[in-house]
Amino acid sequence: MAGPCSARLQGDVAAFTAALHTLVNNPLFSDVMFVVGQEQQKVFAHRCVLACRCQAFRGMLSQAPVGSQDSSSSVSPQGPFILGNVQPEVFLAVIEFLYTNSVTLNNHIALEVLTSSVEYGLQDLCKLCVKFIKDTLSVEQVCEALQAAVTYGQVDLQQHCLAFIEGCTAAVVRTQGFRELSDVVLARVLRSDRLAVDELDLVQAVREWAHVSSAVLERPVPEVAALPVRELRLPLLAPNELVTLESYNQQDLLIPVENIAAAWRAH
Repeated sequence: MAGPCSARLQGDVAAFTAALHTLVNNPLFSDVMFVVGQEQQKVFAHRCVLACRCQAFRGMLSQAPVGSQDSSSSVSPQGPFILGNVQPEVFLAVIEFLYTNSVTLNNHIALEVLTSSVEYGLQDLCKLCVKFIKDTLSVEQVCEALQAAVTYGQVDLQQHCLAFIEGCTAAVVRTQGFRELSDVVLARVLRSDRLAVDELDLVQAVREWAHVSSAVLERPVPEVAALPVRELRLPLLAPNELVTLESYNQQDLLIPVENIAAAWRAH
């Protein structure tokens, strides 16, 4: 006599996801509310979904509402939770992922959603963000993406961004994103020996970066630029270029005199 049989069968995943998507930011049966961004936009959610999908939200929601003796059994509305430092569109993307395991991204929010995915410990969302960023990388955004990749330890994205920069360096160094890199990340870029840009133009780009950083950090140019300047390959400059470099350097002392002297000795 044959033993009992069992199987776990799965229905239409797309239909299930679509049904859950209708609950995203839907006040119907909602039991928690967030007030998000400077716009103070109200976002409605369901505690059971957030708690089972995200440990960070579980901790946030574990506090009982005022007057409740048992947070685990209470179904009273909770909040509102004030989230003033995140854009509503970014937070809604996180909520969409928690409900549907998918996310709608665009170039304006992808990096911020990546930030939120790290903050909330959502590894799968982080992977989706990294894939989108890699697939849509542009000259204007690559430095910002690289900075985020280094900040959040996304090694694969770091390598992808560096390879992208190596292929179009001359255009990248003219972007606002380049001027906003940290000294550590800029030094990492300069360490590459595959940058597609003339060395004198690269020095000038670092000089512009240093002046921006000096103004923002309220520190002297030589101080803010110390780390990146070490990575400049001054011996590659021709004698006439070194003369030009010395002329500029008299104004801001970007490069230590001994570094320029060493470059002259290479000729």
